[in-house]
Order: sequence, then C-alpha cells, then structure tokens
Amino acid sequence: MPDAKFLKPWHGVPREEIDWNPTVIEDTCIGCGTCVTGCSRLVYRFDYERKKSVVADPLNCMVGCTTCANTCPTHAIRFPPLSSVFALEARAEVRHAIEDDLIARHDQLAAHADGTARIPHPDHLVAMRVAHIYHQTDDILVVRLAPVTHGECFCQFTPGQYVEVWIPGSPYLSRAYSIANTPRDDGSIELHIHQVEGGRLSGWAFGAMKTGDEVRVRGPLGHFTVRSPLDRPLLFVAGGTGFASIKALIEQQLKFTPEREMQLFWGLRDPHACYAIGLLVAWMMKHPNLHITLAIEQGRNGFHAGLRRVAGNVAQALCQSELPIAGHDAYVAGPPGMIPPVVEALHAAGIASEHIAIDSFGLD
Repeated sequence: MPDAKFLKPWHGVPREEIDWNPTVIEDTCIGCGTCVTGCSRLVYRFDYERKKSVVADPLNCMVGCTTCANTCPTHAIRFPPLSSVFALEARAEVRHAIEDDLIARHDQLAAHADGTARIPHPDHLVAMRVAHIYHQTDDILVVRLAPVTHGECFCQFTPGQYVEVWIPGSPYLSRAYSIANTPRDDGSIELHIHQVEGGRLSGWAFGAMKTGDEVRVRGPLGHFTVRSPLDRPLLFVAGGTGFASIKALIEQQLKFTPEREMQLFWGLRDPHACYAIGLLVAWMMKHPNLHITLAIEQGRNGFHAGLRRVAGNVAQALCQSELPIAGHDAYVAGPPGMIPPVVEALHAAGIASEHIAIDSFGLD
C-alpha cells in the first residue's frame, strides 16, 4: 500500500491526480535491484521468483524525480514525459506554492554549512524608477524604467537579453522580462508586461504601480542575441509580448545592417492585441526589405492596409508564407505552447535546428 507520508499533495495538487508513475520495462531489466535499494520512498519491490524489480507503490514516487532511471544500468525504467510536470508548474497556484516554499526555507537553502555565508550573485543589481507607463491595451503595459542613480545603468547590454525585476515588498520574488529596446545613453529600459490572471508581478503592475515607484532590477541576462553572419537573411517569429525581445533585435539590425533581408511574423489573439501598429507601419514605410506578417487567431479588422495579415496562429502563417523562408536564421520568442508548432513549421520549411534560436517565457 502507498505510504501516507509520501501521499501528501504536491504543492496543493492531490498526488492521485498527477501522472508521474514509473514503469519497469521487464524485457530490459536485468534484475540487479539498483532501483529497489536506491529508492528511499519504497516505490519498488523485488520479485524473487522472476528475478525482476517491480513497481509496487507508484504513488510513493516523488514528482519530477528520475534518480532510479538515471542509475539503472540498462535504462529499463520509463517515466511519463516531463511535459506533464511542466504543465502543472505552469499553473499559477502551483508555481506560487513552489515559490512560497522556497522563500520559507531561504535561510536553510541559501546558507553554507556554517550558517553564515550566502551564495554570491555577481550580476549587476540596479535600483530603477518607473519613468513612464503606457497602457497599450486592456492587458498590456509598456513600462520604461530609468536608473535611480545617475551613471548606474544598463548601457552595455546586448539586444535580446532580459532582466529580472523584483516584486516590490518581497526580497526574493522576481520575474524575468525581455528588454524591448537597444541600449540608450540614459540607461533606461523598456519592458512589455502582459496581465496574467493570478500573476504576482503583473498583478502589482496593473493594480498598484505608478510613476516614480522604485524597483530592483538584476541583469542583463540571457543569450538570445543575433549571431548570424551579416550576409544571412533573418526570420523573426513572435507570440504576444514575445515581441519585446524581437523588437530589440529588429531595432539593432535596422540600425547596423539596414539592408539585410528580414521577415517578421507576429502571432496575436485578435487585432486589438497588436499594441505596436504605429511602429510596424513606420518600419514598413522606411525599410522595404523588412516584410511583416501578422497572424490573427480571431477577427481580421482594424489594421493598416499595408500590413499583411493571415487568419490562424503564427505556425500556420509560416506554413502559408508567400515569401520563401528557407535559408534564413530564425529567432523565435513567445509562450511555451507556441514553440513546438513553430519549430515544426520551420523544420518543414527547411530550416535546421542549428539555425533556430528560441526565447520562451511563462511566469507571471
């Protein structure tokens, strides 16, 4: 029978509702018993008649643990896809429960054995002030942050990088946001914030943030930057506020390699979700070598006549592209659910994985 001490809910989710149970591949198992002796949660027993390990109490298994599979010499243990765990962690209440647990154990987890030293963080930590708030749509804010101290700024980041913004009032809770601009002399940065139901930082941003508020920002971080040869055409694919990092990359290219052939595909829920129409039109009018396609899942009205738009999601738009995309280096930014179909569409178009860079996000 499952052990009650192992059956407690996993961050609020009943263990019985979580598909995370190991399976022993009997034909591959050599009966060494490593999984039986190595698992402290009594998931396995040993069948002495068949000389095989068996899964006796699968619900005892700790969600996300694959120690037994990693130590099995013949790879005879199989688990469900990790996507099942990722899907749970994407739920706001689960993610918040994980964060709360880590914060509650901060002094224990961050300290060395002597209980004093802390893990060093060499990244640049800057106090920044909310300089401007632009309400682009009902659920999207464009926020400009400026350094509080003159001369202490994010002037040396590479377009495509991101920063971590601390939630005011919390010493440990932070969220990552892509920098949506190229470096500026005043060190200010632009962030695109999408309101997420139950979101901690986005909830504060939409409910309480005001001009003049101070926040702590760490960075720059990340490697989602353009590294393509100058003679190679570029393909940018964005979903929702994934446009933030893509915007920075495009601005960089328009500044330094304005003659480069480029395509932008931006996936949007509906026409009202496109919060940068004016910018897109300006790009299109000034740079005819930048071809823009908007993929609209619901509705088709409300756009500038010169902007190409297609019905459906952005992966479908790539498959229906009027311009060839083979031979391009692709830069993709958007929510996790968008990434697999987009990568599949790029592969179908002849773009190999080594020519695809991905920037995915999901927390709130």
